[in-house]
Amino acid sequence: MINRRDLMLGGLAGTAAFGFGRVNPDFLVNSAFAAEGKTLRFLGAEALTGNWDPTTHTNLGQLIVEGFVFGYLTRAPMRPDKPDELIFELAESMKPIDSYTMEVKLRKGVKFHDGTPFTAADVKATYEYGCQPDRPAQWYPGLVTVDVVDDYTCHINTKAQGYPATLYYYLSSFLPIMSAKDVANKAQLSARMNGTGPYKYVEQKGDTTVLAANPDFFLGAAKIPGVEYHFVGDTTTRTLSLLNGEADIIERLEQEQVETISKDARFSIHKAVSVENKYLFFRCSKKPFDDPRIRLAACYSIDRKQVLDVLGVSGTYSKAHISPVKFGYAEVADYPEFDPDKAQKLLAEAGFPKGQGLPELTYYTSVGFYPKTKEYAELITGMLQEQGFKVNLQTLEVAAWGNLLYDKPGGGEGNMIDCGWCTGSPEPDLVLRTHFHSSSKRITGIVDKDIDAVLDKERNATTIEERKKILQTETLPTIAKKAPALALFTSVFIHAYSKKLDGLYIYPNGMQDMTKATLA
Repeated sequence: MINRRDLMLGGLAGTAAFGFGRVNPDFLVNSAFAAEGKTLRFLGAEALTGNWDPTTHTNLGQLIVEGFVFGYLTRAPMRPDKPDELIFELAESMKPIDSYTMEVKLRKGVKFHDGTPFTAADVKATYEYGCQPDRPAQWYPGLVTVDVVDDYTCHINTKAQGYPATLYYYLSSFLPIMSAKDVANKAQLSARMNGTGPYKYVEQKGDTTVLAANPDFFLGAAKIPGVEYHFVGDTTTRTLSLLNGEADIIERLEQEQVETISKDARFSIHKAVSVENKYLFFRCSKKPFDDPRIRLAACYSIDRKQVLDVLGVSGTYSKAHISPVKFGYAEVADYPEFDPDKAQKLLAEAGFPKGQGLPELTYYTSVGFYPKTKEYAELITGMLQEQGFKVNLQTLEVAAWGNLLYDKPGGGEGNMIDCGWCTGSPEPDLVLRTHFHSSSKRITGIVDKDIDAVLDKERNATTIEERKKILQTETLPTIAKKAPALALFTSVFIHAYSKKLDGLYIYPNGMQDMTKATLA
């Protein structure tokens, strides 16, 4: 681990990347203040939930805003060449003192935005609250207790649940640290953010979140005095806003917008392999996808290379159910690839030769957030139909799609639904266990003893090295073979920004570090 001060913030991370309508001015707040260069205007692709309790949602837009306001024990740059690197933030050190106890030494002299000193009591309150099974953000891996040794030392204990405390090495960068006082007052916790980060929450105005620099931030006050997060769901509108000077940075661009912006010398493009895989999830609790042969037949029907051709710069090829910037990633040798003969063989073995007798299958996708979702969903639908699957594609706005996403008793809506999954930690089980263990019927509803066994085995490994080996040789291959979902590709997060903005670091989950950034 390295100290956060040692992270280079001299420029944007990653590698530089290779007919619009009238912009709606309603999302601009304090526009005179913005015109003076006193705030950064970020146009995000996802609406916020209205509940500021970090444990109540899995909303990526909200995670981005929380990243400005809250502090974390550690941060994870998740570089492709160093996927397991961590950076100390509120923690100064973490070490296991036995199999079920992780000792955490905390930074001194840090205060929450309301002036309350940060201590071990806040870590205890955050972790013991966030691990509760009723939390929608589903803090992995289960219940935990935290002992306060002194104000700046605590012990994370997992013995009662029987899993190793070393799991918290990577999980330390997942959950933002909340004030114990706020955790005790859930109404206040939900109503506003109170963190230790470089920016303070000011107010919410419609679809705009207003933040102001924290003058008491422990690394020094940010040079950009304000941030406004504006939800603008349309990619074209976000692009036009940047070109017109009404935004400083925008996200989730498609090929056409990248090409347009790249021609304008005022702007730069930032491209980085993200922590997000995009999945075609199967509803495994319902027929016919309760049969792994049918799921695999669907996987073998899909040419992922054609999907990437449609997606353009917004995706990259991968062969596992986690992103290459996650701990434990390795290409799976037998990952299902396009093979119509195998698809037909499996359909016949399952009693549906050439798809005869299969029911109509509903496939849900969304528009307005993920790039090119409608276009490649139409391509996938055609591929499945060629192999005999009867597919009814339903394209929904993000809010309606989100309401159908999660599994329900008796099975979630439809038979297939596509979704990305993005977390601010290298921890792979925030994806794998969350979606594919039978104790967590998040989207697929899968119940499979073989998947449970390999997930439990890697979770219970006594060392990080042993765990990595199990992940690569057993866990990821078993999930690929059972196919509760097909990981279509790894997302490439693309941001476009004004060249007046310098020194911003963008994490592979879209969060941003502006502690050293300037805006001319």
